Amino acid sequence: MPTSEMRRLGLIGGMSAESTTTYYQLLNQGVRARLGGLHSAELLLWSVDFAPIARMQAEGDWDAAAAVLSEAARRLEQAGAEALMICANTMHLVAPAVADAVSIPLIHIADATAEGLKAQGVRRPLLLATRFTMEKAFYRDRLAAHGIEAMIPGEAGRERLHAIIYDELCQGVTDVGSRTAVMALIERARAEGADGVIFGCTEIGLLLEPDAVGLPVVDSAVAHVGAALDFALGT
Repeated sequence: MPTSEMRRLGLIGGMSAESTTTYYQLLNQGVRARLGGLHSAELLLWSVDFAPIARMQAEGDWDAAAAVLSEAARRLEQAGAEALMICANTMHLVAPAVADAVSIPLIHIADATAEGLKAQGVRRPLLLATRFTMEKAFYRDRLAAHGIEAMIPGEAGRERLHAIIYDELCQGVTDVGSRTAVMALIERARAEGADGVIFGCTEIGLLLEPDAVGLPVVDSAVAHVGAALDFALGT
């Protein structure tokens, strides 16, 4: 496929910069794997400063966060993006507002994750994510529309996991003790009937290897990239 036939993706990143780096690498590796040779992805990246966004999240000011991401989406569309990706799970809470701000499609991370789960026959996965993604309905309801009933850890587990994400992974820190703690959450969920695991924060893959989990895993970032590549390459 000539480069001119590849559709250009607009990425809203920076939430965090650590996982946005992963997105960039996976998208380019995916294009090269599918097309061969020196092919790479046609991308536009708008990378926000995460600190103000994280403050809006903590304060529950989702309207302000939606305004920031909607403006980024408009700028990406004006620059030539043909589809959008929000390179984060939590910020899909404002995905409806972002999608309404533009005329190009938004590739939703929860839809891509659900398709990956269904492909593995998973119907009751453990959702590992920020407190916002685990506790608010926007993500689990989107999965439920695909027939997926997501489990979440108990209160103490959700608090610990949220801290690991923001205080460590988003800042490029991986800790052995944190890895052990998250694996314990997975083992508890397995005992309670979980048949799979969602890496429902785009940083979780920086901490855990899917092959080490012992249950079917869908890394939301990887699934999201796969859906975006299908769009970009028309496959």
